[in-house]
Amino acid sequence: MIISDNRPIGVFDSGVGGLTVLKELQNLMPYENIIYFGDTARVPYGGKSAPVIQRYSQEILDFLLMQNVKMIVIACNTASALALNKLKTLTSLPVVGVIDPGVRAAVKAVKGQKIGVIGTKGTIASFAYQSRLERLCSKIKVIAQACPLLVPIVEENMHNTDLARLTIDTYLKDFKTLQVDTLILACTHYPLLKPLINEYFDKKITLVDSAQETAIEVKELLAARRLVADTEKIGTERFFVSDSPDIFREIAVKFLGRELAGECLHHSWTD
Repeated sequence: MIISDNRPIGVFDSGVGGLTVLKELQNLMPYENIIYFGDTARVPYGGKSAPVIQRYSQEILDFLLMQNVKMIVIACNTASALALNKLKTLTSLPVVGVIDPGVRAAVKAVKGQKIGVIGTKGTIASFAYQSRLERLCSKIKVIAQACPLLVPIVEENMHNTDLARLTIDTYLKDFKTLQVDTLILACTHYPLLKPLINEYFDKKITLVDSAQETAIEVKELLAARRLVADTEKIGTERFFVSDSPDIFREIAVKFLGRELAGECLHHSWTD
């Protein structure tokens, strides 16, 4: 007899960027139920200190635990870099971040010896990607660049504008000069900028985002822990945000390529 665990997977991000992870989870495991939390009132996380990110992440963890989730997926690079280890000490549930899957994918993809990493100030300053890449392959040279303006550009639904193109040029011109052939998009907002980044590099660069690799890791971990949902049913989705649900819904369509199927509710903080 196969026992199914139909409790939802809890996924969270500083805003809407983590929907790229949710999309890959649903593509790979359409039978899993998912609760997504977007901390849209406090986005972006990238310029905030580690203690603040850890506090925000713990508050979201507590909220998701009240929803009876069976796993936590930190669909945010900054929170993965600065709060993953802390959250693992606060719950017995499996907690998965997006950094390690992305690093492994980049090492497999790189053709030369130069890997670029772009992310928020917090992610880049944490040295999380750089240290992991260098540990996996000492011959790789890592060039990292904080790109703090890209998150608000995506959050404001301006990812296909001249402003976005100018910002990409400002941040990425050195990667062209250094002939980086593999670029890690170390922020879950950045996949929406893939067309512009590919265009900027004349489609001569491999772009790595960790969403797909993270989904694979989640699937394997659920199977190992015997937490897989009933595969004969279609999973449900619910959304919670700390700011306007209507604005979230509007931007979410761009990330998912469809309307939200589940309800989207507002959850406010008391601080």
